[in-house]
Amino acid sequence: MTDVPADPSSGARRVGRTAPEPDASRTGSGAGDPVGATPGDERTESDDSAVTSGVGRVDSDPAGSAAEHGGAVDGASDNTTVPGDTDSTDADSTDAGSADTDSTAVPGDADSADVAGDGAERDAGGEAAVPGGDVWERRVADGLAFLRRRITGDYPVDDFGFDPELTEQVLARSLRPLYRKWFRVEVSGLANVPSDGAALLVGNHSGTIAMDGMMLQLALLDEHPAHRHLRLLGADFIFRTPVLSEFARKSGATLACNPDAERMLREGEIVGVFPEGFKGVGKRFADRYKLQRFGRGGFVSAALRTGTPIVPVSIVGAEEIYPLIGDIKPLARLLGIPYFPVTPLFPWLGPLGLVPLPSKWLIDFGDPIDTSALDVDPDDPMDVFGLADQVRETIQQTLHRLLLRRGTTF
Repeated sequence: MTDVPADPSSGARRVGRTAPEPDASRTGSGAGDPVGATPGDERTESDDSAVTSGVGRVDSDPAGSAAEHGGAVDGASDNTTVPGDTDSTDADSTDAGSADTDSTAVPGDADSADVAGDGAERDAGGEAAVPGGDVWERRVADGLAFLRRRITGDYPVDDFGFDPELTEQVLARSLRPLYRKWFRVEVSGLANVPSDGAALLVGNHSGTIAMDGMMLQLALLDEHPAHRHLRLLGADFIFRTPVLSEFARKSGATLACNPDAERMLREGEIVGVFPEGFKGVGKRFADRYKLQRFGRGGFVSAALRTGTPIVPVSIVGAEEIYPLIGDIKPLARLLGIPYFPVTPLFPWLGPLGLVPLPSKWLIDFGDPIDTSALDVDPDDPMDVFGLADQVRETIQQTLHRLLLRRGTTF
């Protein structure tokens, strides 16, 4: 079997085969009986050579499988049928109980693998199940193609700097072990996030280091049926910090300002915002799951002006990954950061203290608020504050329910 690379950008491959062999694992069809084993079969020598495979195995006439399976033959057959030759069909049906001599795998013969009903087995990730050597060959080829595109600059980036290929191939893959094995994230309410069109996700913020945004992005990318990208709105500090700014842009984030938010919403993006800001992510462990003030409610006016639904998002689990018990303010001012965290492990254990604790995470997407149906003035501060408080209270009540459902922290 020969792997023929298709489109390097998609990671897909075409499997080319001169003549696919039928399923060697089927029983009851006489697939392993040598041609000519039944008395009275008067095939010529040239006919026998036509049905013998290139690895020394003899395949059956597809009519045998068709007779037993209602006439349906899965895949193409390697043997050649002589018009008017009915002896081989009779022989196959007569020898239905004979031993299947074709089940022995020839070393190095990739075609000896069993073939599913549709012609290819699938693994849990939806990729075609192929021999181990072929998997690694494909991965190496995909990796080299990815590197070539990065070097030549042949990859898409939007006006905000979002790089979907880098996000999916590098950032998401590096976070999946944390998402699936360490935090064991459970997601509910994904049906409230549209498969197409815009939506504004508004969530609670916590965790000392803002990993809740990254886990929320991965939840939408992996769990949502449409595998949508979340475009986060970040604080000024993020985009003033070297390296962090580039990382944020590449992963789809942009500055938390109304013009950028409204533009992305009009383009049909899923936009995420954490109105608590650093007040939420930097609060003490004693204040966990107590929502801070939602700022001036700028997210509400952006949603109202674009007629975008607001989806409240409640996240449980981030508060416990780095329990904040102190803040060294002089050191924070010296470094130009919002706070210098002190946790039970950091800075006492050095870099080891940066390993997050394995808390259990729950993420819930609440019922959307249809802003297009509201009689609210986006330029009226009272109307904006009122709707922002409604979203805040919805998230707070949902957090209480999720904490009861989660039970133990870890």
